[in-house]
Amino acid sequence: MDFGLVLQTDPPASRVISLMKRAERNGFTHGWTFDSAVLWQEPFVVYSQILANTTRLKVGPMVTNPGTRTWEVTASTFATLNDMYGNRTVCGIGRGDSAMRVAGRKPNTLARLGEAIDVIRDLAEGREAEVDGQPMRLPWVRDGKLPVWMAAYGPKALALTGRKANGFILQLADPFLTEWMVKAVRDAATEAGRDPDSVTICVAAPAYVGDDLAHAREQCRWFGGMVGNHVADLVSRYGDHSGMVPEALTEYIKGRQGYDYSHHGRAGNPSTDFVPDEIVDRFCLLGPPEAHIEKLRALRDLGVDQFAVYDMHDAQETTIDAYGAEIIPALRD
Repeated sequence: MDFGLVLQTDPPASRVISLMKRAERNGFTHGWTFDSAVLWQEPFVVYSQILANTTRLKVGPMVTNPGTRTWEVTASTFATLNDMYGNRTVCGIGRGDSAMRVAGRKPNTLARLGEAIDVIRDLAEGREAEVDGQPMRLPWVRDGKLPVWMAAYGPKALALTGRKANGFILQLADPFLTEWMVKAVRDAATEAGRDPDSVTICVAAPAYVGDDLAHAREQCRWFGGMVGNHVADLVSRYGDHSGMVPEALTEYIKGRQGYDYSHHGRAGNPSTDFVPDEIVDRFCLLGPPEAHIEKLRALRDLGVDQFAVYDMHDAQETTIDAYGAEIIPALRD
């Protein structure tokens, strides 16, 4: 199993770079960041410095979207980083939550997202693609490689992931839901004539190492609110008893009253009071190293290839070091 570190690009950028260097020293293979231009600093600028200050770490957004940048700009940015540092980027992409809504726009449609996946990957790898009816190619790309991993929850998005994406990003670490969603992605890949095992499975969730579970829960409760945004979209689209979305995912948002993006992805988010302890425990990895190892082994047995640690809490360095010292070695044995 591979491991990634997920951060927000809060200033100063030097701290983000320092934590990514620490992650590489501790055996992490991927460095991810949020991508929301209003809420945080521009991640692609920071990626250049992360890549310059590491030797093996692969970087990318978790996740970008097709609406905040034109597709040729996104592809060119990835291709430039790859040309400079040797194909060490991954494009995590989704419909767009905070990036679009904070700017007063609606998330992208799945049809637009599916088209963008093909175009961005083709352009970044040197092939011709059509953007808004205009054929184009990046003539300077040589030997470019850009895996595109799609974030998804609902049935139509999971099916699109299986048909088009190189990887699947699932932003929660509940084994029951992981099994359900991984199966949906792989079934869709098979139906599309693809090898289902060729789709990389990445589970991303907060991890907090320590014995004080009450404190750990409070530091990670924000995550249930973030996931709740996506679940609320699913409920509005499919209904909460449609059978299209597992009840285990929809039941907890009944107490949700709204969401303030100014606290998005941050410990102490006041918009997440509705998230019960049970959901925090199911969606996150909390407790001593042994508890993390046990849950990660269960996820690995379900086909998860990478666990990406959301490290937005008051124990960032401690978590990275604990993973490097005890948890990553146990999952690689």
